[in-house]
Amino acid sequence: MVKLLNKDIQDYINANLNTDLHTLLLKKSPFPEASMHEIVQQIKGKQVAVRKFPFLLKEGILFPPQLNLEQSSSEKTALYKSEFLKGNTFIDLTSGFGIDAYYLSQNFENVTLIEQNTELLKVVENNWGILGRKARFINAMLEDFLNGNQEHFDVIYLDPARRDEQKNKVFLLEDLSPDILEIHEQLQSISNLVVIKLSPLIDLKYLVSVLPGISRIDIIALKNDVKEVVVFLSNENTNKIICNCVNLESNESVFSFTFGEEETAHSEYSEPERYLYIPNHSILKAGVFNLISQKFGLKKLHPNSHLYTSDERIESFPGRIFEMESVDSKSIKKKSQFNIITKNYPLKPDEIKKKYGLKDGGDQYLIFTQSKKGKIILKSV
Repeated sequence: MVKLLNKDIQDYINANLNTDLHTLLLKKSPFPEASMHEIVQQIKGKQVAVRKFPFLLKEGILFPPQLNLEQSSSEKTALYKSEFLKGNTFIDLTSGFGIDAYYLSQNFENVTLIEQNTELLKVVENNWGILGRKARFINAMLEDFLNGNQEHFDVIYLDPARRDEQKNKVFLLEDLSPDILEIHEQLQSISNLVVIKLSPLIDLKYLVSVLPGISRIDIIALKNDVKEVVVFLSNENTNKIICNCVNLESNESVFSFTFGEEETAHSEYSEPERYLYIPNHSILKAGVFNLISQKFGLKKLHPNSHLYTSDERIESFPGRIFEMESVDSKSIKKKSQFNIITKNYPLKPDEIKKKYGLKDGGDQYLIFTQSKKGKIILKSV
């Protein structure tokens, strides 16, 4: 990989950042020491870095294959997780491309990265040198390291592989590599805090039922797209699990609650009032549909709609807020332009646009949903 740092090769890479990569792959590499496949890999890496981890857009940085780029956390989610961790010793047992490790370890004196892929670890070691960060880099299988380890760490972090041998995505703890259920006791014996990144698809009730020692769960969305569920295992005795619903790159506050609160929460129901509220996706992932209503003093439209309403605007609500009015379908003019939202409604947005002859976009919204009295249409004011 170091050969790719040759100035002529780097100049060629930078000159072709906007070139069609499929066309480029059909060409012969102008450099005998680097294949066109390797060159295109670096171009792809720089393209991904622009949107996902711009701090790596520096001279001398190397990028791994596409799969490693896809599996890496974004700079934004890594930075969020780093805000809560500090101490003397930090270890990332599945460092991968090292994005999480780079940010999470910033408040630690001694940092260790474990990675079984030799070439990937060389890439990370090169990049950390460029970035001026020090660490102990160990090329080993996680299980082998743990079996020979005699150290205690303030924080252990790991992001288990979420693909099986056939490269299919998996998310149950027992299907991950490593198997979290198999090693969690070993991890907790060498650290007071274990932080595990999991799939956004994981079921929270299942997670709590099978994994002991959970003290906290963070559901992290970025621009309203849930990216990861992060679980904290602590050796301190606690009867409560704190859950945080986070929507990064929004102005929305973090919604925190204690796991189990939803079971005793209740919603009142109402026909649409002046304002309509749509919870962000981290809230929806948490499934706290009655709790969010109770905490903010809002009324639900329908048990299955997960839309809320009030006469006065609640600015602190973690989601979108609309001022709305109810309309009759006959008042919707053909060729009008709207953003269409459907919740608990038999037709999808594309079907609604076709039925009413509507154009997509603009500043106004039409929301098709149901209240307890039946199907309704709401238009933004």
